[in-house]
Formats: sequence, C-alpha cells, structure tokens
Amino acid sequence: MAAQRNRAPSAAPAALPSLGGTRSSYRERVADALRAALIAGELRAGEVYSAPTLAARFGVSATPVREAMLDLAKEGLVDTVPNKGFRVTAVSEKQLDEYKHIRALIEIPTTAELATSADPAALEALRPAAQAIVTAAADGDLIAYVEADIRFHLGLLGLSGNDHLVEVVGDLRKRSRLYGLQALVDAGRLEASAEEHLEILDALLARDEDAVRTVMTRHLGHVRGLWAADQHGAR
Repeated sequence: MAAQRNRAPSAAPAALPSLGGTRSSYRERVADALRAALIAGELRAGEVYSAPTLAARFGVSATPVREAMLDLAKEGLVDTVPNKGFRVTAVSEKQLDEYKHIRALIEIPTTAELATSADPAALEALRPAAQAIVTAAADGDLIAYVEADIRFHLGLLGLSGNDHLVEVVGDLRKRSRLYGLQALVDAGRLEASAEEHLEILDALLARDEDAVRTVMTRHLGHVRGLWAADQHGAR
C-alpha cells in the first residue's frame, strides 16, 4: 500500500523522494528529497536525525546528506545539534497564520487574474498535475501528493510571468511544511482538498474570476486546517 512508504522505515533503504525538476548538483537533489520527506511526515518536528542515519535510510552517502541538511538549516527548516545531527524545527501557530495570510495576499489575486490573462492551453497543461494530486490523495501516497501539489501551484503562479513571486511562494510552502498529512489520509480528509485543484482549474478555464477567488479562498482555508490538524493531532 502506497501510504506505507510514509510510515516508520523498514530495514531496506527507502527510495529517495524527489520534488521534481532539474537540479544542478547531487547535493541540491538530496536537499529536495529531504524537503519532500519532511513535508510528507517522514521527518518529524522536534526529532534529531544524524546524517549517517538518514543516508542509510535513503540509500545514499552521508556527505551530500550532511551538506543538504546545512542548506535546510539556512532556510530555517532544521537546527544543528552539536555532535548529534539536525533537529527538525517546529512551526508555531502564529507562524502558520502568518504564512497563510501572506499566501492569501499573493495567491488569491494572482490566480484570479489568470482567469482573464492565461492561455487556455497553458492552463489545460496543468490538468495532469491536478489529477495527480487527487490520485495521490486517494492512494495515500504523500510524496506523490506533495510533488504534484508543488507542480500545480507553482506552475499556475508561473503563468503570471513573475518569477520572484513564484520564488516567494515556494519558500513559504517550504516553511509551512504540510508534514502532518498521514493522519488526514487515515481519517479520509485529504481527498476533499485535493479535488479543489480541479475546481480551480475548471473555474480558470471558464474565465470565471469570482469563482476562482471563491475556490482559492476556500482552498487556502483548508490548507491552514491541515496545518492545524498536524499541530494538534487529527480529530
């Protein structure tokens, strides 16, 4: 079962996850893989991980893992623990509210504007990513969910032509870290949020700017709910 890859590691090395894209170095690819593992819940807030342990877990050497974790430390995703390794940083309720607020200020109007400006063919090209999100949610495949979700949202924002905006939102997504998704899969609550990606796309293709704003507002509200559920445990 796909969800099992997001639970406790087995004796065999886990496949190194990926956030997609072409990276310029193995160190960067490992850093992206560790971000994916963190977001999907394979690395938990407050726990300390050593580079050799992570390297063995994912079947890679320790050096790029150590270097990659230092990159994540610069982003505030982990803290270094002398002589032990790296501790995944916790995200406070205040930080989550701030991230959601900033994302709403950026993503809702930017996405709504695409209803009148985006090429329909470019929008339709995002449908496979939107469908992949739904499929991954149904399968409980959290790594695939995160990968497709990033492709969809950053791909959508990329249609605005503002590369810096995409970079800012990408950074916010890294910092907010949907690392509590497994409990929501178990509770059957992830698929409703996944379906909203198709709603957003259909509203954009219908050139319905008001509908896009409505669905985006609801979607970001659900995202904040996912964060809260992770902080307090699924209800």
